[in-house]
Amino acid sequence: MAIETMSWQGDLPGALQIIDQRQLPAVSEQLQLSDVESVWDAIKTLAVRGAPAIGCAAAYGVVVGAQIALEGDKDQVEHAALQAAEHLATSRPTAVNLFWALDRMKLTVEQAKGSAPDAPAYVAALLAEAKAIHAEDEATCRAIGKHGAALLADTVRVMTHCNAGGLATGGYGTAVGCIYAAAEAGKQVSVISCETRPLLQGARLTTYELTESGIPVTLISDGMSGFALQRKMVDAVIVGADRIARNGDVANKIGTYGHAVLARQHGIPFYVAAPKSTFDLTLASGAEIPIEERKREELTHFNGRQIAPEKVEVWNPAFDVTPAELISGIITEHGVIQPVDEQHVLEVLGEA
Repeated sequence: MAIETMSWQGDLPGALQIIDQRQLPAVSEQLQLSDVESVWDAIKTLAVRGAPAIGCAAAYGVVVGAQIALEGDKDQVEHAALQAAEHLATSRPTAVNLFWALDRMKLTVEQAKGSAPDAPAYVAALLAEAKAIHAEDEATCRAIGKHGAALLADTVRVMTHCNAGGLATGGYGTAVGCIYAAAEAGKQVSVISCETRPLLQGARLTTYELTESGIPVTLISDGMSGFALQRKMVDAVIVGADRIARNGDVANKIGTYGHAVLARQHGIPFYVAAPKSTFDLTLASGAEIPIEERKREELTHFNGRQIAPEKVEVWNPAFDVTPAELISGIITEHGVIQPVDEQHVLEVLGEA
C-alpha cells in the first residue's frame, strides 16, 4: 500500500501536509501545518507518529519555521530555523530519529548560510534537505523490507505490535515493510496484529494498512499474544523501534517486551526492523534510554468515557525496553544484525 504520510505543499512559503493519524481508520483527514507550533503539536499529540515519520516531520518543521524570514536576511533565517529546531526537540523524548533529523537540519543551516546568496535561497536549501531526508527514508525502508523478507518462509504467519508501516515512516514501513516486501516477492504472508493499548495503533493503523493492501490480518488484544504463540499460530514476530542502544537493547511501544519474552518461551524468532538512524550509539544500553510518560487520561478514559476511578494512581509509559538477548535479529538497511550485541551492531552499521 502506497501511503503518503506527509508531503510538502506549494513552494515557498508552503506547508507540511500530514494524515491526521488520530482520526484513522474512521476518518481520513489531511492537516496543513504552516507554523512551528502546529508541527510541534502534531508530533506531541500523535497526529504524526512513528520514529522515522517524526524525524521527517521535524525536518519539514524547521523549514516551516525558517520561511517566516523569507523576506528578511540570512541571519534572520538562521535564527528562525535554529529556534524552530530547538522547540521541536521538546515534543517527544524517546524516538531518536527526531533528534537525528534535527541535527541534520542544523548542520544544513550552518553549511547553507555560507553558500546561499540570499534568504529565499537559504530557505530553499533547507527545504531541499528536508525533502532528501523524506525520500531517503522511503528508500531505506524498502531496503529493510528486502532484508526482512529474506528471513521469512514462503508461507509465513507474522505477528506485529503497534504500527511500523507506511504511516510510521516516509511511506513504506519498517516491520510492516518486511511484510509488504514478502508479499511482493510472492510469499504467502498473513499477519496477527496486536491492538496496542492504550492508543490502539495496531488496531486502528496496522490493520487499516494491511486490509487496504489485501494482506490477510487478524486483530487480537495484547493479552492474547501468549495464547496465539502457544497455539502455534505465529511463525515470526517483527516489530519496529524508537531507539536502539549500542548493545542492541531496543525501546519500542509499551508491550513489546512482553511479546519478546513470550516469543522466547515458545521458540519463535523475534525480530526488530529499524533504520540506522534509530540507533543511538552514545547509549551503552537500554537502561539509558529516556522513556516518555504520557497523560493519565489515556488509561483512565476510553473514547471520551471515563473507565477508571477519578482518584486512581496511573503509570503510563509509552515505551518499554527489550534486552538484546531476547532479539533474534535487528533488520536494518545495511543487513541483519545477528547475533544482537555491541560488536555486531557496530560491524553492520559500519561504526567499528
